[in-house]
Amino acid sequence: MRSITKLELQYAHRFYKFQGEAQYLHGHTGILTLEVEDSIEPGVNMVYPCNEIQKVAWNVLKNFDHALILREDDPLLPAILGVYEKQGIKDGAPSNKMKGPAFRTELATAYPDCRLVVTKETMTVEGMIKMVYELLKDKLNIVKITFTSGVNAATQEYAPGKSIDRCPLCGVALVNGVCPKCGYRKA
Repeated sequence: MRSITKLELQYAHRFYKFQGEAQYLHGHTGILTLEVEDSIEPGVNMVYPCNEIQKVAWNVLKNFDHALILREDDPLLPAILGVYEKQGIKDGAPSNKMKGPAFRTELATAYPDCRLVVTKETMTVEGMIKMVYELLKDKLNIVKITFTSGVNAATQEYAPGKSIDRCPLCGVALVNGVCPKCGYRKA
């Protein structure tokens, strides 16, 4: 069975070297749908609590929210960083409180202090799905990701991974046999 949850992301990007309107810097509201599959945990009668899926995902994905997402070879990148440097916000500002841990993967690097994600490929709906899966595949048993942004949408299905050991009291994943939410210890 599956638990399904949605997250909303506000971001700006452009399609560098693209012919058309998307070559200009513009913003979107993106809707990310995550489907997590496993057996139903009998104690809580659910696969995985949707609010917990959101917490796990949001901890990483909040770096994409209200962020500028640019390809690493985009000539706007050094210009933006130069402006941020002049403004004194390149290394963060007191108002920048909603940021996740910095990350570096094969596809993207997050610089949360300056609300910037630098990607290897143009950030399309398909590209976002690839980045999200890479960031969350070891944290959640993801079987499907859908991302919509404006009139654009893409979806990708994945083979179910291993079963994740979960707490019988609240359904969240155990960390070293202990529930991080309620403290339950697996015997």
